[in-house]
Amino acid sequence: MAESMQGMKRSCYCGELRLSDCGKEVTLCGWVQRQRDLGQLIFIDLRDRTGIAQLAFDSNTDREIFNKAFGIRGEYVLAAKGIVRERSSKNYEIPTGEIELEVKELRILSKAETPPFEILDETNVNEELRLKYRYLDLRRRPLQESIMMRSKIAKVARDYFYENGFIDIETPMMIKSTPEGARDYLVPSRVHPGKFYALPQSPQIYKQLLMLSGFDRYIQLARCFRDEDLRADRQPEFTQIDLEMSFVDVDDVLEICEGFMKRLFKEILDVDVTLPLPRLSFREAMDRFGSDKPDTRFGMEIVNVSDLVKDTEFGVFKSAIENGGSVRAIVAKNGAEKLTRKEIDKLTEFVKGIGAKGLAFVRWIDDAPTCSFAKFMKDGELDAILERVGAEKGDVVLFVADKNSVVLPTLGALRLKVAKQLDIIPQGKYNLLWIVDFPFFEQDEETGEWLAMHHPFTMPKEECLQYLESDPEKVIAKAYDLVLNGTELSSGSVRITDSELQQKMFRALNMSDAEIEAKFGFLVDAYRYGAPPHAGMGIGLDRLAMILTGNDNLRDVTAFPKVQNASELMSSCPSPVDKESLDVLGIELKKKEE
Repeated sequence: MAESMQGMKRSCYCGELRLSDCGKEVTLCGWVQRQRDLGQLIFIDLRDRTGIAQLAFDSNTDREIFNKAFGIRGEYVLAAKGIVRERSSKNYEIPTGEIELEVKELRILSKAETPPFEILDETNVNEELRLKYRYLDLRRRPLQESIMMRSKIAKVARDYFYENGFIDIETPMMIKSTPEGARDYLVPSRVHPGKFYALPQSPQIYKQLLMLSGFDRYIQLARCFRDEDLRADRQPEFTQIDLEMSFVDVDDVLEICEGFMKRLFKEILDVDVTLPLPRLSFREAMDRFGSDKPDTRFGMEIVNVSDLVKDTEFGVFKSAIENGGSVRAIVAKNGAEKLTRKEIDKLTEFVKGIGAKGLAFVRWIDDAPTCSFAKFMKDGELDAILERVGAEKGDVVLFVADKNSVVLPTLGALRLKVAKQLDIIPQGKYNLLWIVDFPFFEQDEETGEWLAMHHPFTMPKEECLQYLESDPEKVIAKAYDLVLNGTELSSGSVRITDSELQQKMFRALNMSDAEIEAKFGFLVDAYRYGAPPHAGMGIGLDRLAMILTGNDNLRDVTAFPKVQNASELMSSCPSPVDKESLDVLGIELKKKEE
């Protein structure tokens, strides 16, 4: 039977004790990491979220307490009172390794069955099993440190934005369904049969309305929901540090965000961030790195060699250029040893899997380079290419030829894959940069329809307004993304506040009056009553925590995450509900056909 804690209130945490505490009487509470029975000596490692303290039981210990310690097993929950003393056998691998607690009083607060896996900092236990017993997995130190780091990031965010005049305002969790790029999670209404709320993909419309309401600096750690396919840096529910500012332009928003990043990196990692952060236009980022969220911690930039090969007899290169595309390359410096012909074949299959037709290469390991298209080259042409891309003996050059919408993202993905293979991405380095001047529209390749790249409330640059209806491709948005080590942390824009311009944007997106009214009518109406210029952004708290803790999966910084099929293994969620609950909502489930 569990014992009471009465009279045994915790006085400090296990991981806080040091040599300077020797002689003090303290009370510790926590879980048993392990018990070691050495006959006349028993040691128990007691664990809480701050670390481990050793409890000691010896010939001076009361026999009843000693016998109780003998029966204790892993994961029992204990309260122990005693005197801190210096250890005779020290363990310098842990902060508390020079002291131990000479136990005078011991309570077993809760017994534990043998857990399905051992609670160890480093573990090879199958992740599915650990997620099923997530409450046990969360006892492991690395996970606890990641979750606590996430909490610190949230605190720094609140402190910084409060100090800069921002007001924390909650926006609704059940809203009208509006298009925001992903599918909504829908919530049926019992009171309004056949109608649905949506869980917010972001607080976008509400924070704009708050600007119209006169709250000129809004901040919220907002929960957001998107029903989309999951991957390592995505969860169906996530948190963003959401902000909006009135009477500002692009530079004002970027400046306030840069100040936050400088403060955050200094307080969390003691890393100094140099301001202002570098900026790349969307076009330059794509041309140099093949990505609008480039990892700039290493080189291997994309080089355009189209002008050098436009007259070649190599059909792949020739047809790509004739059809308005290009031939571009990356150089894997000193990669010839690792990137064997067999490895290059694997890379060829990789690029085919993401939309390219193939991969041409030059591998320079001997005195003369081996070129996959050498027989099509005239004298001097290969030398000119190698000089353009900066290739030397020991390097591998990889080429992709196609339309630019294929070439650039393919080389962008290949660049990352090869860099990981060659292990050239520096760890412990943090490259922050802004991507600016995004195209306002992107064209659907299947339908030819022009769609908003961000959202329809994004302000175009003034000099581009003349092209809205005549040449959508030339319209540049006042939009910006913050990128850290190849991960998009934040996306934002200046908003449209002119009702006439907003109507033009809707027309450019082929939205009918009925569609505009149904989806955005209340926001359009609000603009009629005086809207200040405003802009904002949302910074991904989860992604930020993932990178700052050195993890590569959002599950490692989320207490109770979902897996790839959007289910939570611990609680078996989502789950069926009874027919009565569905009847109240007026919902009938359709049987899935075999």
